[in-house]
Amino acid sequence: MDFALDKQQLALIENARTFIKVKLTDEAARYRDTMIPKEEAKKLLKRIEPFGFMGSLIPGEEGGSGLDFLTTILLYEELFRVFPDLGGIAMVNQAVGYGIYTDGTPEQRKRYLPGLISGDLIGAQAATEDCAGSNPRAIRMQASSEGDGYRLNGRKLWISNGSISDFCIVLVRTDDGETNRLVVDADAYTSREEHLMGQHAQSHAELNFENSWVPNSQLMGRSGEGAKSTIRDFSIMRCFVAIWSVGLAQAALEAAVKYAREREQWYKPIGQHQLVQEMIADMATELQCARLLAYRAAWMLDQKGPSETEASMAKYYCTEAAVRITSKAVQIHGALGLSRELPIEGYFRDARMMTIPDGTSQLQQLILARNILGMAAFGDSRRSREASAKASQAG
Repeated sequence: MDFALDKQQLALIENARTFIKVKLTDEAARYRDTMIPKEEAKKLLKRIEPFGFMGSLIPGEEGGSGLDFLTTILLYEELFRVFPDLGGIAMVNQAVGYGIYTDGTPEQRKRYLPGLISGDLIGAQAATEDCAGSNPRAIRMQASSEGDGYRLNGRKLWISNGSISDFCIVLVRTDDGETNRLVVDADAYTSREEHLMGQHAQSHAELNFENSWVPNSQLMGRSGEGAKSTIRDFSIMRCFVAIWSVGLAQAALEAAVKYAREREQWYKPIGQHQLVQEMIADMATELQCARLLAYRAAWMLDQKGPSETEASMAKYYCTEAAVRITSKAVQIHGALGLSRELPIEGYFRDARMMTIPDGTSQLQQLILARNILGMAAFGDSRRSREASAKASQAG
């Protein structure tokens, strides 16, 4: 892997960094602990649209900017460092748009992609249920055939962008027992906002579907491949979560370094105390390790080869490292680190959130061990046997 960025990447990242710092810092502070309203979220998305945040993975002929995935996460790292919740809203739009570009019909692409890319529409992905999170094949939400469409009943939980969405991609189980994905407009569901420990500026909602009718034309992808497509998209989302964690950790490190230089105790800056220096050194080292794992995973996705291991490793390490780094930042700030006057405690709360979505840290460990050992602790035995055979051949 070549770690040097080309001139186009450097210019794009520098321009985005400058714009975000100058134009969005005040907005980030304003919405630190207040959810961004839908119309305001759209205004903010439109402000970052020129940099390609919502359409970077979509080719130019479809209205996107056609960037590779590594350049995309370089962009998002800058946004997550300053305004993480806006980054989360844009990230979901990016993922929804890429899913529609990949699996949507020509009519669906024409109807939804322009709005997603421009910020005129906000999308969501609805897969998780109380009985199914990391295993989308276990979903129970029913879509019964009725006329030339489906009748939906059920609920989805912890849906990012849920209550501010104009539509969502919903994973359902149809009459034949197969899993499928449907593009469902917001007038077909109601939402109830969930109140979580962090990420307060972004919507995380429960979506309820009660006898909601959706036409057959909203079926997305090949019939019966809904769970497969959802699992395929996990690697992309895990890379996004990894770089989100890196952005949070970078912000925490910068704040800790600034405070350690300015705060005096025992007649000298606390940055001159050895134990504070130890924490700073550990934070900086872990952050760089996390960043390189995230970059590596994104680069592997760009190569179009197997990338599940790299994406899981990045998601696992980056999120756990962010918890440790932000926790040390709180410690360095002392009592001020616990105060809501500064964003430090918010960095920690946000980072602690990241070890759960798109597969917990423990699930990532199981994926990594399965891929290394060729022995699965979960899932079907056929895949475990196939992985074991490949591992034996490699050995």
